[in-house]
Amino acid sequence: MARVFISYKRDVRPDQDLAHALVKALKVSHEVFIDTSMLVGERWVERIDAEIRQADFFITLLSPFSVNSEMARTEIELAHQLHAQRGHPVLLPIRVAYHERLPPPLSSYLSPINWALWEGPEDTPRLLEQIDKAMTGGTLPGTTSSVSAPAPMVPHASCAMMRPPLPSAPLELDESLDGAMDTESAFYVVRDADSTVMKAVSQKQGTTVTIKGARQMGKSSLLMRGLAGALAANKRVAYLSLQEFDSPSLTNPDLFFQRFCSSLGDQLGLADQVGAYWQKPMGSSQRCGQYMSGHVLRALDVPLVLGLDEVETLFELPFGTDFFGMLRSWHNNRALPTTPVWKKLSIVLVTSTEPFLFIKNLMQSPFNVGQTVELGDFSVTQVSELNQRQGSPLSPRQQEELFALLGGHPYLARKALYLVASGSMRVEELFLQAAEDRGPFGDHLRHLLFRLGSQPQLKAGLREVLQRGVCPNEDVFIRLRSAGLVRQEGAVVLPRCELYRRYFRERLSVS
Repeated sequence: MARVFISYKRDVRPDQDLAHALVKALKVSHEVFIDTSMLVGERWVERIDAEIRQADFFITLLSPFSVNSEMARTEIELAHQLHAQRGHPVLLPIRVAYHERLPPPLSSYLSPINWALWEGPEDTPRLLEQIDKAMTGGTLPGTTSSVSAPAPMVPHASCAMMRPPLPSAPLELDESLDGAMDTESAFYVVRDADSTVMKAVSQKQGTTVTIKGARQMGKSSLLMRGLAGALAANKRVAYLSLQEFDSPSLTNPDLFFQRFCSSLGDQLGLADQVGAYWQKPMGSSQRCGQYMSGHVLRALDVPLVLGLDEVETLFELPFGTDFFGMLRSWHNNRALPTTPVWKKLSIVLVTSTEPFLFIKNLMQSPFNVGQTVELGDFSVTQVSELNQRQGSPLSPRQQEELFALLGGHPYLARKALYLVASGSMRVEELFLQAAEDRGPFGDHLRHLLFRLGSQPQLKAGLREVLQRGVCPNEDVFIRLRSAGLVRQEGAVVLPRCELYRRYFRERLSVS
């Protein structure tokens, strides 16, 4: 009898129906956990964490709903980490009528693994046979005949096809709320940081720009618009999300630098010369630098803007310092009269974590040179502007109530307005259910609470903030702020918004 954990997006169909069909069939021979089996009042964070850690098999249902669920992504990440550390649970991905390439970071976790495809109830018996074979030593079929082949590490909209943002765009209420926004989205709110980034990437000589901000502030969307602006200025662009590199790359520095170079060449349509450069008797970061200057930059007749997203992925890796030291040397090389080719390169870095926590040698950091822009929450005026673009689903009084609840949180404000404007939820219901686990923001809130459960220091720090308005440990405060959980007003540290205060006071048992 094996222990089986089923991860899925609750309250949507066909995901929930398939999950319950799997439970009914598998529990005959196995011990199966699904979140609906938890008792009322049970501490669900601890239970889910324990069940994933004890599981022999982790079945994840992949659909357009689940791949954009923060909670589902967190469960998959934990299962992937446990499997890498000790070989179990075995991940069994099931695509639920889902034929698209997986978004990062799920692509790095699941793309190398065989999967099964379920199109409808008629496929359930066949799927159960495939799962049974996989659980007795086989693998899922994993054919690629009906699913898009893995794409190179590029943004969802190919950089080559990006166009500069239009003054206006058609209003589409079904636009995705997750990930980087389309560069022509009518719902993109321009902030002061936009002009700084646009000006930097448009100037003739190369520069280095760092975009900082907490989670879900719109950093990746700003990067995409910056790359679109660079294309409009007749520059070439390349984009890499470091979150998309797979586990072998992130554990083998030589492999990482090779794939970094290969990805750049692929995006720019250049011949692959990585093998030749890796014959040179020098370190990987030096080979990478020579590849950039001697092959990439010399082959281009126009400047290049390199956008690097999710760079905090490397902060705690052993070779992270070497990589960031390399970027710093590229920045410094622009000043050398002997290597003018480096003046063609601009670098835009995106991070949600304070780099100085991990890069102690300031001379090896690319984050304290060039320009830095920090994204903050929306202002009252910007939330009002977003409401108008959605067709004004909220009255002026309701706008004030929303701002008091969310404090201008970009992602949550967009989600709230979308739910009301699309008719998915009445505004009265949204406010009434806001801080509930199954409410409009439940997936987001449960994800944050689950993350805290695995980091006792941060959990204790947030409890201090809620009880006393302080966070004595500077390192903990910076991590909480980077996670988007707290903000500072003078000497007082507060939850980022009223929604977080309500939700975490109850879940962390703060009196």
